[in-house]
Amino acid sequence: MNIRKAFLLKAVPAACALFAAGTVFAADRADLMGYVPGAEVMKVDVTDGRIDTISGIIYSQLPTQRSIRQLRMTVMTPRTKARKPAVVYFPGGGFTSADHEKFIEMRHALARAGFVVAAAEYRTVPVKFPALVEDGKAAVRYLRAHADEYGIDPERIGVIGDSAGGYLVQMLGATNGEKAFDKGDFTNVSSDVQAVCTIYGISDLTSIGEGLDPAQAKVHASPAVTEALLVHGPAFGKSPGGSIFSHRRQRAAVSHHARLGRPPREPDAERTSRSGSQEGRHRRRVRPRRGRRPRRSALVPEARHRACREILRKEAWQSRKGCR
Repeated sequence: MNIRKAFLLKAVPAACALFAAGTVFAADRADLMGYVPGAEVMKVDVTDGRIDTISGIIYSQLPTQRSIRQLRMTVMTPRTKARKPAVVYFPGGGFTSADHEKFIEMRHALARAGFVVAAAEYRTVPVKFPALVEDGKAAVRYLRAHADEYGIDPERIGVIGDSAGGYLVQMLGATNGEKAFDKGDFTNVSSDVQAVCTIYGISDLTSIGEGLDPAQAKVHASPAVTEALLVHGPAFGKSPGGSIFSHRRQRAAVSHHARLGRPPREPDAERTSRSGSQEGRHRRRVRPRRGRRPRRSALVPEARHRACREILRKEAWQSRKGCR
């Protein structure tokens, strides 16, 4: 492809889109910097505000015997003077990775809707539970402690996560008021959250293999599967490891903490879920608590595990007025 053809195919449509966004007119504007006689002056109507992005924020430092591990966060802030609600995104990754820079479409849609949007990494396997919950709470405390800096309303901080991140945000909501998980800096401020959104998240670590074929379900009974490593760690030295179905899993169960505390949306006794299955299926029966806003659940029939991203991006944009 020669240069001229490439220009016609790429540059010309881009220029047309730019001119369509504004008004072009001829005018004698000698007061404008760079103006020469005959130049066209274009007035562009700005409809979207500016969003500032700060990357590489160190929200927690975790000392070990030979090093200090730094946990990072990215914050997207709409440039307005008003205090804004904040949402913290925690990524999924099968408890083995926490790539917090993904889901950019959803995070940008939330920022355009008026939220301060943070995305935070957290510790994964082989580091055992409750490290990821401690990290999630540290991220919330960091934002609340720096609310003035980022223009956040400290009384309106919610969390959102997909898959393993969905499990983490459920734990953050269910452990509201529990101080045992508050470790590290800024423990003088609350780590409680006011809203939780789980995207095909796991509410019961023992049900991840539910609905799969027998061979795959058998894998999730193994002490080597990631959810078992999250709870028990690997078999090493005097530690025997263990299956996720052993009795030691209780402290890592969302339902256990929901009975103890007051999460923003308390799970109902009749609620059942298969949200951890790879097909992303859900079964829920919900009776909202009196005096609380009802929970919402979105079902995506026949959807695979990561099919909800575009749906949630549209939901965030379409419901922006109601979310404020």
